[in-house]
Amino acid sequence: MMKILKLLIIAILFTSCGSIVHYDYEKSTNFKDYRTYNYFGDMKTGLSELDTKRLIRSMDEQLKTMGLSRTDNPDFYIDIQSQEVRQRTNSNFGIGVGGTGRRVGGGVSVGIPVGVNKQSREIVIEFVDERKTGMFWQAIAESSFKSNANPEQRDAHFQDLVEKVLAKYPPKVKP
Repeated sequence: MMKILKLLIIAILFTSCGSIVHYDYEKSTNFKDYRTYNYFGDMKTGLSELDTKRLIRSMDEQLKTMGLSRTDNPDFYIDIQSQEVRQRTNSNFGIGVGGTGRRVGGGVSVGIPVGVNKQSREIVIEFVDERKTGMFWQAIAESSFKSNANPEQRDAHFQDLVEKVLAKYPPKVKP
């Protein structure tokens, strides 16, 4: 019984880590038209100034490996917004022992909290063509966020997040 309980707790811990990313895009977009980008100058990212720099640096590195370049006269602009999301988990794992039959029975139940309050951050990244279609691609990522992480951990977090976000850009458009 204890072995099963340990495996269950480990499985829950592993599945609660990582990032979840959702994508959307304008179907009529010809993504081959977009080779240069820049960021909106008035972005309100919802991140600290240092974390904003980390995220933009990670975006620039990943977009460069994809053949896109940052310029002052871009094909499209990038907007980044984020907000903190707190999720309260009320799940319990119960173990019960009881008795039935002709005799008087008793029971014992123990509730072990499986989850705790979870802090995560939702980051929305939008690609916008102000001359043609407006927003043509969007990714919404939700990932765990450690407010007490050191600078190296924060760099690694944003690099991993950006890799996951841009993994589906450009989308595989079906004819």
